[in-house]
Amino acid sequence: MQLERLLQKHGFGTRKGCRALIRNERVAVNGAICDDPFADIPTDNLVFSVDGVDWPYREFATIILNKPAGYECSRKPQHHPSVLELLPLPLRERGVQPIGRLDEDTTGLLLITDDGQLNHQLSSAKRKVPKVYLATTKHPLDQGQIAQLLAGVLLNDEPEPIAAAGAEIVGDNLLRLTVTEGKYHQVKRMVAAAGNRVEALHREAVGELTLPGNLQPGEWCWLTPADLDQLVKAK
Repeated sequence: MQLERLLQKHGFGTRKGCRALIRNERVAVNGAICDDPFADIPTDNLVFSVDGVDWPYREFATIILNKPAGYECSRKPQHHPSVLELLPLPLRERGVQPIGRLDEDTTGLLLITDDGQLNHQLSSAKRKVPKVYLATTKHPLDQGQIAQLLAGVLLNDEPEPIAAAGAEIVGDNLLRLTVTEGKYHQVKRMVAAAGNRVEALHREAVGELTLPGNLQPGEWCWLTPADLDQLVKAK
C-alpha cells in the first residue's frame, strides 16, 4: 500500500496532509525514515511511526477500553464527555464506534471498532453473546434473589420474563451476573425486579474475552488476533 494511503487509512489526515507529514521526514517505516509518499509498503507485520509514536498496521482498528465512570458511549454525547475522547486523535479519525453501550456510571470492558461487520455480529440479539458484570448492591444479597434472577424476572415493557445466564453471590453486596440480551439498563432493571438495587456496575467480560488486569481505567489496548477469534466464536 502506498505510504500516503496507509497514513490516511489510519486517521492521520487527508492525502495532502499525509504527504506533507512524509516529506517532512516525520514518518518512519519499521524504524527507518521514509520521505517518499508513494513508496509501496508491505503491510504484513508492519509497524510505522509518526513523530516517534509507533502504530501497528491494522486493516480494522479494534480495541479494548477500560471505561471509567463519567463518560458516555456516543460520538455525540449529551451530558458527559464521550469515551472516544480517551483515545488518540488518529483512532477517532478512523471513525471507531463503541460496540454496544455502557451507562455513563458503568465501568469496565468496552469494545471499540471501525469494523462494521464485527460490530453487527457482537451487537446482534440473535448471537446472545454473554456479558459478565459485577454489581454492587444496596442491600445484602440472598439466595432467593439469585433464584429469581436465574428463573427470570419480568421487566417493564417486556412481554416475557428475562433470565440471567449466570448469577452468583461473591460478597454480601456483590453480585456477578451474566446476561445475553443487552437490553437498556438490563442489569439494573433485573436486580431491581429481584428486590434489590444496583449502586455500582462494572463489566468484566464479553464472551470469553476478559478485561486485562493491568489495564487501568481510561487506558486502552489493541485486540490480538487470538482475542478477535474469541469474540467471533462467542455464542
